[in-house]
Amino acid sequence: MSIAETTGQKFSPGSDFLDGARRGLPVVLASAPFGLLFGALAIQNGMTLGEAVLMSATVYAGASQMVGLELFGQTIAPWLIVLSIFAVNFRHVLYSAALGRKVPHWTSAQRAFGFFFLVDPQYAEGEKQSLRGRLSFAWYMGMATPIYVCWVIEAGLGAAFGSLIPNPHALGLDFLLPIYFLGLMMDFRKRPLWLPVVTVSAAASIAAYYFVGSPWHVSIGAAAGIALAAMMPPSGEGTGV
Repeated sequence: MSIAETTGQKFSPGSDFLDGARRGLPVVLASAPFGLLFGALAIQNGMTLGEAVLMSATVYAGASQMVGLELFGQTIAPWLIVLSIFAVNFRHVLYSAALGRKVPHWTSAQRAFGFFFLVDPQYAEGEKQSLRGRLSFAWYMGMATPIYVCWVIEAGLGAAFGSLIPNPHALGLDFLLPIYFLGLMMDFRKRPLWLPVVTVSAAASIAAYYFVGSPWHVSIGAAAGIALAAMMPPSGEGTGV
């Protein structure tokens, strides 16, 4: 039984949407520098403004977009570029598998449409919202809409005006989003096996970065954490893990 059912609290799609939008505002602020940075780097790597905006609108994954920028200008087979981007984005497959269990009331069309927006903070906040007892499609899209719209706009702004900043990396703008992700990860620290899973995943990712290379370290680190969690299932009931 959900929290809404036990408390008798009433929800409407409108109020759910607005609540989700409020949850999305911190993500909009945290991701803005990263979105602007992508637009600026896209122009520096030979893309047009329209191409930068189109890539943000269709790929909609900051890390994968950055990987694409690094690979597009090199003499690399197209299939290898696709495979590299898939490696970075593979965690989104895991996100949809995990969150899909929490939304059995969504229709197939809602899942197909909604999971397009399943970026890292969307997943983390969706998990927390499901623990509160209600993860409605309206709430989910309320959070996703401002994040997505602003991300695409930021790519356009970065592409249009990014040349005014000669070296975006020197300002450390690209470090703000990882800090936000670290905050999201810390929200789950009370879950069973959180520390060993995070430690093993981080160690494997760092080792893979140096010995295998980017972007494979992302998937290798995730796989190491998953393997540990599978070998040592959490004890206790009602943890939501």
